[in-house]
Amino acid sequence: MKLKSLTGLAVVAAMGFVSCQSGTKNASSADSAKIDSAAVVKLVADSFKKEIDGKQTALYTLKNKNNAEAVFTNYGGRLVSLLVPGKDGKLVDVVVGFKSVGDYEKSTEPYFGATIGRYGNRIAKGKFTLEGKTYSLFTNNGQNTLHGGKKGYQYVVWDAEQPNANTLVLHYLSKDGDENFPGNLDVKVTYTLTDDNELKMDYEAKTDKTTVVNLTNHAFFNLNGDGSGEILNHELQIYADEFTPVDSTLIPTGKLEKVAGTPFDFTKATTIGARINDKNEQLTFGKGYDHNYVLNKTAGMGMYHAATVKGDKSGVVMDIYTQEPGLQFYSGNFMQSKNTFKSGAKDDFRTAIALETQHFPDSPNQPAFPSTVLKPGQVYKTSSVYKFSK
Repeated sequence: MKLKSLTGLAVVAAMGFVSCQSGTKNASSADSAKIDSAAVVKLVADSFKKEIDGKQTALYTLKNKNNAEAVFTNYGGRLVSLLVPGKDGKLVDVVVGFKSVGDYEKSTEPYFGATIGRYGNRIAKGKFTLEGKTYSLFTNNGQNTLHGGKKGYQYVVWDAEQPNANTLVLHYLSKDGDENFPGNLDVKVTYTLTDDNELKMDYEAKTDKTTVVNLTNHAFFNLNGDGSGEILNHELQIYADEFTPVDSTLIPTGKLEKVAGTPFDFTKATTIGARINDKNEQLTFGKGYDHNYVLNKTAGMGMYHAATVKGDKSGVVMDIYTQEPGLQFYSGNFMQSKNTFKSGAKDDFRTAIALETQHFPDSPNQPAFPSTVLKPGQVYKTSSVYKFSK
């Protein structure tokens, strides 16, 4: 997160990004992906039209010259589908999701593909103190607050604008007292699908009262495709030498621990399942991986190179770049086969992963962690890129 003062300082653009492309014509080169109708589920726009809280939901499709597509709904600012070229030239839907807005409403897992806020990840015991005042939040994850509380941004109908074929702009005014957070928070999130097969996520927010902010996207990825089974053979590399260990309620202890010599060492590409069942207290607490990694500031695209993931069947490679200091790696440990994806498959145990760029969990109560405080006159501005290759 970068904070830019509105008085005396210019707000600078996000670093290192390829400018967005607005062309809509499909390329005919050999690099363009071939659509495999047997593997890709066509979403029906009418299935995403509904009035919720007096606002209309809809489906929005971003396209690039390679036939890649990113499909969103403004209900929860959710990434519903992401089609990228695999090793055989066919498109692979690397994000799990549902076929209708109604399926998202009734899902027992509320975060599939959602834009998360006001505070992504956990806040201990639903309490924090700012400028001498203690705020109490709704505790929706045991004794803690997770991803903004009872009605986080995953349940919001965002105002949406699609200025060109590549870009979706979402806006939401989170009012003072929303989920008991202080301040009117004006939030803008811009999603862009570039012709380099990058999904850019640009976040911006302003407040009229001191508050805390930690925005992210909670896409669940399976690089072999929606409904293709477990992700345990995906190869993962995380550019982090430390992580933040947690207590039994998944709140950071405040310490930073070295990953070397532990099941959390992904400094070299390793299959996710290689050590996930090792006897380890941290793995027991998370029922697998559900931990924040402290990025080691490996440079990439003018940001930090956070992670590289490769699908073992599809050959799809996902590189994550961010301006954030942390990355939450979640290995799908709480997926319970209670929901049906757009592919027709159930959301079975460990059939998708989340890799969320972020500030650290519980930062409002951890003074040694990078600050998530936003004050009036400042601009919260941060960007992440998910880049796909084969």
